[in-house]
Amino acid sequence: MSKFWEDYPDITEELEDITGIIVKNVKSSEKEFDEAISPLVNAGGKMLRPAFLLLSAKFGEYDKDKMHNLGAAIEMMHMATLVHDDVVDESKLRRGVETVQHKYSKEYAVYIGDFLFCQCFIMLSGFDYSTENLRDISKAISKICMGEIRQYNMRYLKNTSLRKYIKVISGKTAALFSISFYTGAKESKCDEKTSKLLGRVGYYIGMAFQIIDDLLDYSGDSYKLGKNAQSDLIKGYYTLPLIYAMAEDRENRISTILDNSSLNNEDIKEINILVNEFKGIEKAQNLANMYTKKAFDYIEKLPECESKQVIKHVAQKLLNRNF
Repeated sequence: MSKFWEDYPDITEELEDITGIIVKNVKSSEKEFDEAISPLVNAGGKMLRPAFLLLSAKFGEYDKDKMHNLGAAIEMMHMATLVHDDVVDESKLRRGVETVQHKYSKEYAVYIGDFLFCQCFIMLSGFDYSTENLRDISKAISKICMGEIRQYNMRYLKNTSLRKYIKVISGKTAALFSISFYTGAKESKCDEKTSKLLGRVGYYIGMAFQIIDDLLDYSGDSYKLGKNAQSDLIKGYYTLPLIYAMAEDRENRISTILDNSSLNNEDIKEINILVNEFKGIEKAQNLANMYTKKAFDYIEKLPECESKQVIKHVAQKLLNRNF
C-alpha cells in the first residue's frame, strides 16, 4: 500500500480491505494467470479513485460493505485501462513493476485487461446499485476509451490545439475521478446538489492532476527531459507544454526537429530548451493553477464534515506538487 494515505489510518485500512476484495475477485484456477496479475494488484498505487469514492460516500449514509465493493470495481476498471495503455504504449514498467505486456505478451495483456473489465461488471451486479449510477459508470468508461482514441488519433499532429488536448484529458483522466466522487455520493443518498458538487471537484482535480503530470516530465533543467516525455515525443504524443510552445514558434523550429524520423538525445535536449523559451511550461502551469483553483472553489462549497477537510488536504498534496 502506498504511503500517500498514511495521515489517515482509517482510509488506509479501508483501502487495504478493498485490495483484498480485488485479490479475491481476480483469483483463478490458472496459476500462470495469477502470477501475471498479482504484481499489478500489489504494486502499491495511491488508489485515489476508490479513496475519493469512500470520502464522497461519507457525506451521506455510509454503507461500508457496499462502498468497498464499489471501490474495488472502480479500481479494477482503472487497472484494466492501465493494462491496455501499456500495450498501446509498449511500456516496460508500470509503478516500478514489469508490465504484463512486456513480461508475457501483448496478447496476454489484452486478455487480462478484458478479464478485469468483465469482473468489474460482475461485482457491480452483486449489490443493489442504482441503475442510473451503473449507467453513469458505463458512460465514464466510454469517455475514457474515447479519450484514449482521441489521443491516438492526434499522434504526430503538430497543429494540435488546446481544445483537443482538453478533450483528451477530460476523458482519459478526469472522467474516472469525477465519477468516483459522484457515484460515491449518489449511492450514499446524498442530494443531487451535493453529488454534483463532488462530481465537479473530481473533474477539476483530475484535469489539474493530468496537466501537472505532463509538466513534471519537463524538468526545470533545460538540458534534461523526463523519460515519459521523451517516450511521448518519440511516439508522437504531444502534451500541453509542447502544444503551447509550438503555437508560439513562428519559425517552426520545434516542428522541424520533430520531422526527424528518429529523435536523438540532442534533438530532445533542443526541444526542451525551446519549450522553455516559448513559455510552454509557464503557460501549462497557469492552466494547471486555474483548474486547481476551481477544484478548491468547489471544495469550499461542500457541506462541512470531516471528509471535506480530508479532500481539501489530499487535493493540496496532489495539486501543489513542484513543477
